[in-house]
Parts: sequence; C-alpha cells; structure tokens
Amino acid sequence: MANREKVIVRTSIIGILANILLVTFKAIFGFLANSVAIILDAANNLSDALSSVITIIGTKLAHKKPDAKHPYGHGRVEYLTALIIAIIVIVTGGTAIYEAILTLISPKETNYSTATIIVVSSAIGVKIFLGIYFRIMGKKTKSDALVGSGLDALFDALLSLATLAGILTYMWWQVNIEGYLGLLIGAFIIKSGIEILQKAFSSIIGERVSNEVSLGIKNLVCSFPEVIGAYDLILNNYGPERAIGSIHIEVKDETTAKEIHALTRKISEQVYLKFNVILTVGIYASNNTNEENKELRAFIRELIKGYPEIKQMHGFYMNKETSEVSFDIIFDYKCEKIDTIRNELFQKLKEKYPLYNFFIIVDNEYSD
Repeated sequence: MANREKVIVRTSIIGILANILLVTFKAIFGFLANSVAIILDAANNLSDALSSVITIIGTKLAHKKPDAKHPYGHGRVEYLTALIIAIIVIVTGGTAIYEAILTLISPKETNYSTATIIVVSSAIGVKIFLGIYFRIMGKKTKSDALVGSGLDALFDALLSLATLAGILTYMWWQVNIEGYLGLLIGAFIIKSGIEILQKAFSSIIGERVSNEVSLGIKNLVCSFPEVIGAYDLILNNYGPERAIGSIHIEVKDETTAKEIHALTRKISEQVYLKFNVILTVGIYASNNTNEENKELRAFIRELIKGYPEIKQMHGFYMNKETSEVSFDIIFDYKCEKIDTIRNELFQKLKEKYPLYNFFIIVDNEYSD
C-alpha cells in the first residue's frame, strides 16, 4: 500500500486526540459522580492513547532503511509493537477486574446525573467508531498494532456500555452492579489481549505464508512457458511489507545457462512487482530425456502412493555415470515415523535397482 507509514501514523494520531478528549471528560464527570467505574474508564482511555503513541514509534522505527547491521530492514519492530499493545490490553483487563473486586468489597455512594449518562454514551459511540476504523486501516495496511488497538477500542466500548448499564441500574432501581459487570468485561479484555499476544509471538517466531500468496506466486512462476513445475517456496517475513525467499523451478535438461539466467531474472522481477517479495530462483533439471529415467521416476511415484504420509516427491535426478539417484520427499507434519518410511523406501528401491545408490532427501513443506 502506498504511503503505508503515513496512513498508520495519521490513524494513530486520530486515536490519540479522541482518547485524550475522552480522558478529559470522563475524569471530570467521574470525580463529580464519585464513580470508580467512570474514572477507571478514563484511565483505560489514557492507556489507549499510549498504545497509539507506541504504534507511531514502532511504525517509524520499522520503516527505517536497511543498514549494515540490519540488512533485512527493521520491519519486525512492528511485531514488537503489537506485543507491547497486547501487554497493555492485558494489564487493562487485570485493572478492570481489580477495581471491580474493590467495588464489590466496598461499594461507594455515587451521584450520577444526566450529563454523566451523555458523556458515557458519547464515549461508547466514539470508541465503536475508533475500533472499526482502526481495524479497517490495520487490515488495509497489514498492521497488527492497529488491528490490536482497534480490538482494544471495541472492548473499551463494551466496558463503557457496562458502565452505562451500571449507572442506569443504580439510578432506576438503586442496585449497584458495576462490580459484577467489571469482572465479566475484564475477563473478556484479558482474553482479547492474550489473543493479540499469541498473534504477535507467532509473527515473531515465523508463520507459514498464506495460501493466497504462496499459490499466487507459484501460479505466476508456472505461467512462464519454460517452467515445468515450481517447488520449495520458502518466504522469510521481515515485516508486513518485506519478505525474502527462494523457490525451485523445473526446466528441460537442454536449457542453457544463458536461457536460465534470463528466465530467473524475469521471474524474480515479476514476483517482486506483484507480491513485493525478493525471490531467489533455483533450478531442477527435468531429467526425463530417456526411457530408463522415466521408468525409475514412475516406479518411485507408484511406490510413494502406498504412503499417505508423503505429500509430494520432486527434484528427481538420475546420474548414470555415477549410478546415483536423488529426489526430495515432503511428509505431513503430523507424521511421526519419517525415518522408518524413508528406510522402507530405500530398501524397496535397492531391491528393484541394486546397482544404484539412492539419496532420499526429506524436505519440509514451508508453503502450499
């Protein structure tokens, strides 16, 4: 997305201004009404403003140019930003539960007014708007920090709604339910924070590339007439807008180095223009030029059909001069007997072709 940094910063500034406005009004009316719930709401909005400040700082750092120490750029800083926001959300939920318990233990006399109801109701509307706006802009810019802030804002709206329900219940029936509502909402907020935390950790550890992106890249690569097949797509994510990876393509045996050079350059260029991915292209020779090669490849494929745990075979190469045959196989991640199956394949191949040495390479499935 063009001007991604500007969009995230502008969205965050809107959040800061809106939350500061809410903090001011809620704090004033909270103290006037002697309402712990409204004062807690104001403190919560202050933490939201802090989250937006953190998002801006994280975005600025993430968009710094690569340097000698960090040649892959600084994009992963955004995942750390989401991590900090998740912690803020969890702390907010814990504070809500703590204050709710205090309210249940020692209920305080409150003095609500129509103005109080108007302020809290307005805050709900503002928070719903911010929540939806942040999530839309977060998904559009692929910013986990904005998405997390949006989710936090929607839970704040829920917290303010609980506060409003408590105010109305007290004004109409003189029954104070603020504490019970606070416990319930606090638990939901903590759950939300844990989910944001898990997503941030998952991004930092390294997630599987999305099905849409992986299949899109492979389809683009295979659209070149010289490419017989595309395998081993690996993408390393260095931020929402920066990915570096590699892929193997299968080409005919007679393809020259000059033709391969031109082909791989075109593939890398097209993938970068469409997916913003820096891709290194490796080569597999089809090795399918004589009947013996075809027969052995077909035998291996038939053999593999007996093992549902094996998802794919590729990279087949037969060298008659050295009597060596190699190929890659990909197992389902749930398979717990990889070595056993690999050894069985080896034995069956040696029985059928005793003069050849077989090298069965176990590969990981990094993408669809």
